[in-house]
Amino acid sequence: MVKKKGYVLRYKRREKGITNYKKRLSLLKSRKPRLVVRKSNKHITVQVVEYHEDGDMVITSANSKELGGYGWKFATSNIPSAYLTGYICGKKAKLKNIKSAIVDTGLHTVVKSSRIFAAVKGTIDAGLKIPTGDDIFEHEDRIRGKHIQSYRKIDITKEMDKIKNKIDKSMK
Repeated sequence: MVKKKGYVLRYKRREKGITNYKKRLSLLKSRKPRLVVRKSNKHITVQVVEYHEDGDMVITSANSKELGGYGWKFATSNIPSAYLTGYICGKKAKLKNIKSAIVDTGLHTVVKSSRIFAAVKGTIDAGLKIPTGDDIFEHEDRIRGKHIQSYRKIDITKEMDKIKNKIDKSMK
């Protein structure tokens, strides 16, 4: 146990590198829901989260595992699947009367044209208003999967259009 007077015990989540409290406070000051995008090696998770004193409340959520239910046969961790996952979350948020949000990238390094911003682009295309610049998004060809189409010999852009239509029909 520390007995020095000037010692300040830091938060456990900060010590473990889980939460950046300075960044979190700046996001919470906006009083808007946060669009939380998290990625793993196999999946993308997109959530709309509101702050409450009792703890953060997840309003709506979408995971790239859900794409299989719409007929997605490709990987669930690439740029097109991140876009579609963001699109699903955006449609669910519109059903719950969420009109705008701000992006919370967490401890992920902000990299231009990454999977995180493909998911953000999907939520914007679904109808959510998110303040962003246009220069952070991937080119439309890459979001539509033309880079995958070149080596998979399958028309992924048609598959994306079919799935997007299925999402639109199911979220009405």
